[in-house]
Amino acid sequence: MAKTKQKKPQRPKAAPPRGFRDYFGPEVIHRQEMLRTITGIYHQYGFDPLESSAVETVEALGKFLPDVDRPNEGVFAWQDDDESWMALRYDLTAPLARVYAQHRNDLPTPYRRYAVGPVWRNEKPGPGRFRQFYQCDADTVGTPTVAADAEICAMLADVLEGVGIQRGDYIVRVNNRKVLNGVMEVAGLSGEDKAVERGIVLRAIDKLDRLGQDGVRALLGEGRKDASGDYTKGASLGASQIDVIMEFIKIGEHVQIGQQLTKIDGAEFSPLTGLPKTKPLVSGPSPSSYAVKALYNLVGTTAVGRDGVNELTEIADQMENAGYRSNRIIIDPSVVRGLGYYTGPVYEAELTFEVLDEKGRPRQFGSVAGGGRYDDLVKRFTGQEVPATGVSIGVDRLLAALDNRLTRADEVAGPVIVTVMDRDRMADYQSMVAELRNAGIRAEVYLGNPKNFGNQLKYADTRNAPVAIIEGAQEKENGIVQIKDLALGARLAKEITSNEEWKQNAAQFEVSRADLVSEVRELLARAK
Repeated sequence: MAKTKQKKPQRPKAAPPRGFRDYFGPEVIHRQEMLRTITGIYHQYGFDPLESSAVETVEALGKFLPDVDRPNEGVFAWQDDDESWMALRYDLTAPLARVYAQHRNDLPTPYRRYAVGPVWRNEKPGPGRFRQFYQCDADTVGTPTVAADAEICAMLADVLEGVGIQRGDYIVRVNNRKVLNGVMEVAGLSGEDKAVERGIVLRAIDKLDRLGQDGVRALLGEGRKDASGDYTKGASLGASQIDVIMEFIKIGEHVQIGQQLTKIDGAEFSPLTGLPKTKPLVSGPSPSSYAVKALYNLVGTTAVGRDGVNELTEIADQMENAGYRSNRIIIDPSVVRGLGYYTGPVYEAELTFEVLDEKGRPRQFGSVAGGGRYDDLVKRFTGQEVPATGVSIGVDRLLAALDNRLTRADEVAGPVIVTVMDRDRMADYQSMVAELRNAGIRAEVYLGNPKNFGNQLKYADTRNAPVAIIEGAQEKENGIVQIKDLALGARLAKEITSNEEWKQNAAQFEVSRADLVSEVRELLARAK
């Protein structure tokens, strides 16, 4: 009998799971710098930090994810030993509702908190879309007035400018779920028996920027198939119902392209909103005024719709009085937000400058933050309505925008490298590093094989080190050290064409050992 050939054990594949990625030094440092700025503004507005568990019970998280067709309803979940279900948090808002419900007797009212951390979504990954990403949130719990929503929008504008987005390169768009509920009522989609259809409509409108009007219309009808062949079931609405929803979308589209309400002689107007079917000219009232007027016409006599429009008017007035005019914050009915727990005002921050996509085509960068009012989320735990509103910034998206928009060094400055000329004198080199660190200077000793000095300088180059310190036996005897200005050396190597120029601009010089720290500090200060 022939022997069965045994398969060799396969080595694990050195790659992260699909939809996940690794972050290296410069990326992590850039993120930390940006988060310090954002949380500093949150703190300035009076918000306090909160860290909650990355794992919550599925019951506590609820079923609010937009991607409900995925396994586990969009979350990474597992069953514990006691058969209870737990999941990685999909955002930072649902955990806040649990925390507030649990500790409400010990917290001030209103409670203002900010939080930073990764979240996880069991969604289909794609280019630039990962299953783990960072969010940076700020929320006010316990305030029913829309003044809290207006404050969040103002703070969001301040944050964007604080991290370096110029005014004119962003816009904060504000809408109200009550308005959308009024539109749903006009379209015959109110009531518990229409909850599934409403959810599909919400998600469809939220994908307008990605799918366009034709794609949204398909999802309002029988459904659509994407480029990969995946089919998404639609809401199966009737033609008249779809017309109402599409009219609502068109109001937002006119505002998005920066156009304003004006009378056009001979134009054909929609019987639902009075909205001109041809694009109006850029003149007349502000985009927000236009949107409010069109929304009043669309929601008709629905009480919830009119309530929502009134709240939008109040937010617009408060923003105008605080100096946040329509070049920073506008009323825009195209903002929907896909999560199902929003109950009132919703908002998004969109970056309006153009970038090139993976095929080299120009497109607007798009949304980097969003949020809204969720008055029913804490009620799930307490049985009593607790008003709340907040915003979430997509940290990775905003970082990508800053990398695209701002001029800055490609790499973060590395540590000062103390080279090793004699491995038996490691104590001397560690002493140098300790002195530099105690002076607040980032530094390290080369801990690789010191035999080849050239490799030490190559290492310093890969670390983007600004300075290398050299002390051989002769330098030690004479009480000096050599300081090599690596940044200057790299620049001179590109610019200098003669030995005479090199001598006049030496990137390496000697100093007294006692002056090591002061000389390095001065060199680093000049390099900034």
